[in-house]
Amino acid sequence: LRLASMGIEGSSLGKTGAGRPGVAPAPRRQGHPFLAGLLGGILACTVAFLVFLAATGRIGGTVASTGTSDSAAGPTVNVTAAPQDATTAEVVAAKCLPSVASINVSSSEGEGVGSGVVYDTDGNILTNFHVVDGAQSITVNLGGKSYEGTVVGSDESSDLAVVHVDLGGDAVTPMERGDSSKLVVGEWVMAIGSPFGLDQSVSSGIVSSLYRSTILEGSSGNTIYTNLIQTDTAINPGNSGGALVDSEGRLVGINSIIESASGSSSGVGFAIPVNYAVDVADAIIAGRQVEHAYLGANVRTVTPQAAVRNRLAVNQGAYVASVTEGGPAAQAGLQEGDIITKLGDEDITSADGLILAVRSHAVGDKVAVTYYRGSEESTVDIQLGSDAQSQSAAQDQRRQSAWDEGDPSQGGSSRDGDARGSGPLGDLFGGLGIG
Repeated sequence: LRLASMGIEGSSLGKTGAGRPGVAPAPRRQGHPFLAGLLGGILACTVAFLVFLAATGRIGGTVASTGTSDSAAGPTVNVTAAPQDATTAEVVAAKCLPSVASINVSSSEGEGVGSGVVYDTDGNILTNFHVVDGAQSITVNLGGKSYEGTVVGSDESSDLAVVHVDLGGDAVTPMERGDSSKLVVGEWVMAIGSPFGLDQSVSSGIVSSLYRSTILEGSSGNTIYTNLIQTDTAINPGNSGGALVDSEGRLVGINSIIESASGSSSGVGFAIPVNYAVDVADAIIAGRQVEHAYLGANVRTVTPQAAVRNRLAVNQGAYVASVTEGGPAAQAGLQEGDIITKLGDEDITSADGLILAVRSHAVGDKVAVTYYRGSEESTVDIQLGSDAQSQSAAQDQRRQSAWDEGDPSQGGSSRDGDARGSGPLGDLFGGLGIG
């Protein structure tokens, strides 16, 4: 899996043109003057009629009417087209392109480009965290103008961030938001962004699958992607942070990562569902800490080899290396040495699987957790807590480490699942901790 943002250092696109072989003019043939004049008049009238039709949008383009209406995000553009004259892609592109920005970032590692979605009329742009990670300067290109951008806040654990620009009185159109929970496999979607730095680009496809989840490891922690939308729409480097929209031109996802051996689109791209992205963005803009569901246990993956060596009752699952005092797991009675094999209706075969299962829920959700203690299987209901406290503790620890290393400017927010335990089974277990 690769992030769908890109660095562009010294890259360029060559212009190509199509040549035509020389063609000798055909010899002119003498015709009857009256007939020629009649035919010329008919031709002139025909051309004039066709020009009229094209000018009124009846042929050669999209017959569409536009208007504005209010939504939760602010004024939105409504485009209505006569279906016999305009394709879905044309209408959706006309509606959504003004609400997608190109984001150019300079950092100590070079320059890169990504995309962003106009979130509101106050100048907030929703994008991916990895687009602006480490940014020293940000330029947002929107509506033919360039603005200096600043990061309002971010949640690197879920790979989302909000960038703010001072619009200086310029009017912008926030993108209308859809409901990602209502998406179905096979539904038409369009991706909009800046692939390879080519801003205002669109590509279309379908929803290939839903509820995909994965974890990407980073230098300072792990990004946890849950309930992703999979699409065969072309998503390439530079599309990160851009929009995935439905056939009504409503935002349903934030394009984020691709599955590819080459680094370019292979027809397997993933977007963060808009319902989740909006919750995160609203918290960032309001100045609140982004919270995630929290179990309060440090876990490791059970492997068949570890199961044999340690005489475990099961050969797969999430081994509880430790529990956080006072956390949801501890309050429910989970102990070190328990092996979690199911959360709700989902089988748990690894530590990563448990992390993803927990993060797919909301803070406060009550879930049934099935586990083994020795050879005995039990199930207990656990109300998931918030990781806010553990995030604060991890952030304080990072800041202290940065001070100790002489770099007080460092010390970003923590990532859920950043802790790694050293349970009694030692190195036979890999995986990530929760909390």
